[in-house]
Amino acid sequence: MISVESLRFALAALLAHKLRAGLTALGMVIGNASVILVATVALAGRAFVLRLIEGVGSNLIYAYHEAGANLAGEHQSDYLTLDDVEAVRRALGDRASGVAGVVKTFDRLTLDGQEREVAILGSDADYRVVRNLTLAAGRFFDSEELASRQKVCLLTAELARRLFGSAQNSLGGVIRVYGLHFTVIGAFREGIPTFGQSEVSEESILMPVTVVRYFAPVLRVDPLYVAVRAGADVEPATRQVRQILESRHRAGAVYTVSNLGTLLGAARRISLALTAVLLLVSAIALTISGIFIMNIMLVTVTERTREIGLRMALGATRRQVLYQFLLEAASISFLGGWAGIALGVAVPLAARRLVSGIEIPISLASIAAAVVISFSVGVVFGLLPASRAARLNPTEALRYE
Repeated sequence: MISVESLRFALAALLAHKLRAGLTALGMVIGNASVILVATVALAGRAFVLRLIEGVGSNLIYAYHEAGANLAGEHQSDYLTLDDVEAVRRALGDRASGVAGVVKTFDRLTLDGQEREVAILGSDADYRVVRNLTLAAGRFFDSEELASRQKVCLLTAELARRLFGSAQNSLGGVIRVYGLHFTVIGAFREGIPTFGQSEVSEESILMPVTVVRYFAPVLRVDPLYVAVRAGADVEPATRQVRQILESRHRAGAVYTVSNLGTLLGAARRISLALTAVLLLVSAIALTISGIFIMNIMLVTVTERTREIGLRMALGATRRQVLYQFLLEAASISFLGGWAGIALGVAVPLAARRLVSGIEIPISLASIAAAVVISFSVGVVFGLLPASRAARLNPTEALRYE
């Protein structure tokens, strides 16, 4: 058993050399703080990436015709059409919360006194659901406007700002595209920005597909979106959509039909791998800290050789001397570890107050691991110096200069 006397001697020795003990513990402060921060960064990054993907639509399926290397072998009949959209909608029925196809064309629009090419997207009412669009102002077109081919449109919030000063000011405004006048009924933005990586860019116009189809050089749906209601139905629905599209087109046509489940899985695997690498770096830092503690304790044993000999001469056993120096090493490591934990927790807590909109979780598991590691490092790396102190010959120790 570790005696109270050994603990008292160990703490007294640390208090007698506060600066040395503090500098020795600094490595553990940095090491343990890095463990907490690594876990925090990994969890926050993972949550942020997954939130972005799920914001686009974790139950989203997308399909498009894949152009092969041999473009001469392609047929216009290979392209997805509005009839394919209706076929998928009928086949999935209530399992889908939305099915929409996008017909994309371009026209020139005067922006800031210059003519610029802007993307014009044609779709239906389900497009808002499948792409998780949000309104900056106004409303979306309804089924009646879609059926009667009304000349109405929505602008992206950025385009509305550039044309009319703000999204709200754009309502009721008129723009001229395709040589016709269209009334602006709303301004929208993506629920999660895709930064131009989807069909929606900063400057896009959304219209009823029943209107756009008459101005598209080739009536081509690219892409086709499906949002299913249940997460468990994503994979079966993906297979079914692929079968429907392949059955409606010639055998040589190639279609990509995928979902964001694969991307979610990849994000989780990347996050796990990154966490492992960062934890390995933290482990190296802790190991270096442990070696530093061991080195300082070996120097301490050498400096206090006469003290050790005197204690043994007065009746201290080798085990008591072993425990004393082992406790010194463990105390340095443990106290430094707690300071590191406090620092590691304080940083994300401060970040929560300074950064809004980003979830910054604190891992209780990493805190528990840091506590165990703090004590373990002191015991493991303090064992050699403590053993050396306990093996000293009392007579030779008293003679040591």
